[in-house]
Amino acid sequence: MQLYEELVARGLIAQVTDEETIREMINTGKATFYIGFDCTADSLTAGHFMALTLMKRLQMAGNKPIALIGGGTTMIGDPSGRTDMRKMLTKEDIDHNAACFKRQMEKFIEFGEGKAMMLNNADWLLGLNYVELLREVGACFSVNNMLRADCYKQRMEKGLSFLEFNYMIMQSYDFYYMFQHYGCNMQFGGNDQWSNMLGGTELIRRKLGKDAHCMTITLLTDSQGNKMGKTAGNAVWLDPNKTSPFDFYQYWRNVDDADVMKCVRMLTFLPLEQIDEMDAWEGEELNRAKEILAFELTKMVHSEAEALKAQQTARALFSGAADQENMPTAEVGPAVLQDGAAGLLDLLVAAGLCSSKGEGRRLVQQGGIALDGEKVEDPQQTVAAERLQQGVVIKKGKKIYQRVILK
Repeated sequence: MQLYEELVARGLIAQVTDEETIREMINTGKATFYIGFDCTADSLTAGHFMALTLMKRLQMAGNKPIALIGGGTTMIGDPSGRTDMRKMLTKEDIDHNAACFKRQMEKFIEFGEGKAMMLNNADWLLGLNYVELLREVGACFSVNNMLRADCYKQRMEKGLSFLEFNYMIMQSYDFYYMFQHYGCNMQFGGNDQWSNMLGGTELIRRKLGKDAHCMTITLLTDSQGNKMGKTAGNAVWLDPNKTSPFDFYQYWRNVDDADVMKCVRMLTFLPLEQIDEMDAWEGEELNRAKEILAFELTKMVHSEAEALKAQQTARALFSGAADQENMPTAEVGPAVLQDGAAGLLDLLVAAGLCSSKGEGRRLVQQGGIALDGEKVEDPQQTVAAERLQQGVVIKKGKKIYQRVILK
């Protein structure tokens, strides 16, 4: 089975501009392709994971990836899939975030001479003269067609700013520029980027009279149609300082039964023959599939050693033998103490297990908090400073464990 056929079998391909041409380019290693990453945070997330693994698959087949850091487009803000405007970042913030992205991408993609390239669209976008840009490419875009694009629909409900309206032009210009200067003949992205990507192929066709191609990746959603890669409303980060290897492992270990095999097929590099056999697994075997998924993804992001530690810790916790050495730990300061003890609700907030004392109180009343293996029934319970100095294990719900220690 060749690469394009494997991508189809894994359920990764959503839309393509010219299937026969793209199949030929990918299977023969002739694609010089790019995926863009806007620098809206100082870490990539699980939401970027599929794009990174796709780049790795394509590079392994001889194709040439371009990781495009959006130092310029981040200053505009992509309206795709948004109901509100993105936060405006300073150039210094964007440069810092771009440097963080590069370090994380190097775990997936091999950069260097004749290998993958990393570019930053700030290098060509920030120097553009607005009037010259309008004269060069403005006539190639129909406002009527742009307003019908999916990427603007949600923003239109609350009001689309002229700033965001320019995003499609900027992204299209990226493709146009790299087609000319780097031989980039293909763009990949999430399925919510389809309108922006078509803007690039159309600009190249109208300005240069040549064909360029694009392919969108299936968005990773759960069985309810929600984007995966978030837990308790927060992103699952690839930076171990923002989401620990254990928490990253636990996120994938805890996916719903209905979603686990889809994730295994789309995100791991396990052979399709092995995955086809796993498709028949039911009941307890699905927990084994979740362990495989969590281990494989944690190994890719954090190393095999971290994946093994996370797996051993999780198994120990759920068997009742807590492995405190590798358990996620939160340090709390002496400010939580009053009369030589810390209130449990204060600890829950200080450790990041609850957003407020009210949420913590409700969890206790619902039987959702345990302290060192004992279910807490009184929201007013306190923990002595001496005990806290040794560290206590708080369990929230059925699956979240945190060791809390006084620093």
